[in-house]
Amino acid sequence: MSGPEHGGDGRVSDENRRQVLYWRMLARVFDADEQHALEAASVAIVEDIGLPAALLDPGVSVDNLVQRHPELAGAFDGLMAPSDDVPQGDEVRRAALVSKLLINVFATGSGNVTATQLSNWQADAGWFERALGVDPGELRGRPNAGGLAGVLGGLEGDLVKRMHLREVLANPALAKQLTPSMSLIEQLLRDKANLSGIALANAKALIRRFVDEVAEVLRTQVQQSSAGVIDRSVPPKRVYRNLDLERTIWKNLTNWSPDDERLYVDRLFYKQTAKRTTPARLIVVVDQSGSMVNSMVNCTILASIFAGLPKVDVHLIAYDTRAVDLTPWVHDPFEVLLRTQLGGGNDGPVAMAMARPKISDPRNTVMVWISDFYEFDRSQPLLEGIQAVHRSGVRFIPIGSVSSGGQQSVNPWFRQRFKDMGTPVISGHIRKLITELKNFLA
Repeated sequence: MSGPEHGGDGRVSDENRRQVLYWRMLARVFDADEQHALEAASVAIVEDIGLPAALLDPGVSVDNLVQRHPELAGAFDGLMAPSDDVPQGDEVRRAALVSKLLINVFATGSGNVTATQLSNWQADAGWFERALGVDPGELRGRPNAGGLAGVLGGLEGDLVKRMHLREVLANPALAKQLTPSMSLIEQLLRDKANLSGIALANAKALIRRFVDEVAEVLRTQVQQSSAGVIDRSVPPKRVYRNLDLERTIWKNLTNWSPDDERLYVDRLFYKQTAKRTTPARLIVVVDQSGSMVNSMVNCTILASIFAGLPKVDVHLIAYDTRAVDLTPWVHDPFEVLLRTQLGGGNDGPVAMAMARPKISDPRNTVMVWISDFYEFDRSQPLLEGIQAVHRSGVRFIPIGSVSSGGQQSVNPWFRQRFKDMGTPVISGHIRKLITELKNFLA
């Protein structure tokens, strides 16, 4: 055959094929009605390049596709990551695979959603994130970040809302199909007062799974940075790994024998390894309004991890229009989350009134305040309370958002005043907060 589609110029042919696949993708994402001409042409292209026809079926998840065709298992990894190294001749294959991911993730349709559909979408979104070169769940873990992360978080949240969650939770078989995510946990926390019996038990199990998974990641990040200073009053352990080779050589230089050309060592010196951690008080104040759920979950778990460190006294307060002291449960973030109540207004001064009496040694206290700081008519009283705490010597750390990354809207009035105080708002990856806390405890 001749012509631009099958002619001698394979470059033109590949370009036309890619356009057909991408036009079909756009049609699928934005229009539920099938475009027969595009479908027929796409089937012919996929078959011609040796890919399975199931690649074009939106009802087939990527997991199922890979199970049927194991040779595709590694095809999606890093597929959409920035690169200039796409081999010539692979552009059409890449377009077909990319189209599959985009259709499965972004063509979410309308109407009710089943637990199976949500689970399949979450798995497909994980493949999409892998194709972008990040870990599954990394983008969806920061729904307030804006951009692509915000879009994915919004899509997942919409699917959760369209699912009859209470009915799914009441059915153990369906509940097992749910994969805990930030969007799902937020919905469970909002609806927990309306759940009972089996549904409540399944909801708690999902929250517990999510808490444990996040805690494992955060615990590793905390352990990667050590706290404390060397305690010279504690004798070093006399083991080989603590041998201070440079000091041993220096102290024994008088034993050097020119005739033998040897250094005779009559005393070994060891490095000090014992650390002294100064008792410190960590006061965490969390805005439990709905917009702060991501930061609230992460910081609640982080507070429990620091509460498990030696000589760190952690207190936890949550607030909306009233404040509640959650310190008795700070070691168990699961119990803390069950006692929070998402939504409502913000009354920071109420939380400050509860937090200030906990300050006994200002120079050895850090106060972490997690909020978007939209205080309506209470901005000035809250700022005055914060300034007083800061002047007393307390290390004050304002948090706009801490998640797996990203930014969140913070009251610009507060943002500027915190900057003027020398305590700029932290927003972004939770490792920033971990670093701040570890530096304080060191």
